[in-house]
Amino acid sequence: MKVSFLIKSFTGSVALMAMAGPALAAAQPEPSPVTLKGDVMLEKTVTENGVSTVQLAEPKVVIPGDHLLFTTRYRNEGAQPVTNFVVTNPLPSAVALSIEGAQGTEVSVDGGKTWGQLGTLKVSGSAGSERAATAGDVTHIRWTIPAIAPGASGEVQYHGIVR
Repeated sequence: MKVSFLIKSFTGSVALMAMAGPALAAAQPEPSPVTLKGDVMLEKTVTENGVSTVQLAEPKVVIPGDHLLFTTRYRNEGAQPVTNFVVTNPLPSAVALSIEGAQGTEVSVDGGKTWGQLGTLKVSGSAGSERAATAGDVTHIRWTIPAIAPGASGEVQYHGIVR
């Protein structure tokens, strides 16, 4: 079965996601000087002469079980450092977070209401009982970048599997 869904790159400024210092309670937040650009690549394992390598390709059509690499690049276009910048990515409903993608990141299994390490989260199971959350339950993933100097850039990534 082929699953086709649109995967777009995105570019834009993010407001309300950075804390550049103390804010006044009545002050309106200023747009963040941090720009974001995201993309998605299909991970294909290619074997040549008995050696397997992972190659990245544009995901034109994907099928269940395909592995995807989601990347968000950030850059501070401002003149001041940005501290505690939060990048939050909702997972497409057709994609499950791979277990490697969950290690060391904060995730949510309830649409972004609560956050934690995957091993600490619970979801409702059958008959109303709770069970430990799995990577397939993740709805959002986020990273907090401690500091981004003026002109500095970087990236965050996670791996997903097409459902």
